[in-house]
Amino acid sequence: MEITVVIPTYNRYEFLKRALASVFAQTQQVDEIIVVDDGSTDNSAQIAKDFPSITYIYQENRGVSAARNAGIKKAKNEWIAFLDSDDAWHPQKIEEQTQFHKNNSDILMSYTDECWIRDGKEVKIPKKYAKVGGEIFQACLSHCIIAPSAVLIHKSLFEKYGTFDEELEVCEDYDLWLRTAFSEKIGLVNKKLITKYAGHSGQLSFKHWGMDRFRTQALEKLLKNCQEEEKCEWVRQELLKKYALLLKGARKYDKMADIKFYEKRVENLQ
Repeated sequence: MEITVVIPTYNRYEFLKRALASVFAQTQQVDEIIVVDDGSTDNSAQIAKDFPSITYIYQENRGVSAARNAGIKKAKNEWIAFLDSDDAWHPQKIEEQTQFHKNNSDILMSYTDECWIRDGKEVKIPKKYAKVGGEIFQACLSHCIIAPSAVLIHKSLFEKYGTFDEELEVCEDYDLWLRTAFSEKIGLVNKKLITKYAGHSGQLSFKHWGMDRFRTQALEKLLKNCQEEEKCEWVRQELLKKYALLLKGARKYDKMADIKFYEKRVENLQ
């Protein structure tokens, strides 16, 4: 298995150095490292001098989806791993996932468990983020349980299900993993093999209120093209739940345009 790691970054020079150090510290080295700089205005370009063996790509700011997609397109190898510049891999991450896929040649995507560090302290992960493997589509509906930094995926799945949706500023990973898990088994290496860091400024996951606004976009796309009755019903029920919550919030803050939109969607879905 030859592996390319794609690392998107935007104004994260110091974090990026930590992320790359974790790649070079792997017990099994990857075969290609691509850093896609999504229009940074700090000194991120210095990273190509700090780590001369990497491939460094600069593009105008177009968002994390476009950055990851550029890395996928550039990748020379059939297997792609992702690492967000805020995160870090544990030393055996790639070795463990490689062994998993050698033992399960029919599974073309896997992910691992994770640790969370916020403001320098490890935090307990809520039960709703518990990891599952196999046919996990239903478990993926309410929220994103798969961190991009935990993923190892075969390129052929992008040809079947598409890449990251560049129209989604956030929840682009939720969208792609749903499209993939709808038809594919997803492997789980049930070990904490990545660390996700939070608490610093500029993180997309803290930028927007009401993340379900973006998740409903992904679910609506899925429902539009859905062909399996049982799974379609799961999607419809999840949409109803999310629209009910969004409607409650819109009413609380007297957002009349939102109220009308969510009421119409609930009516249509029912």
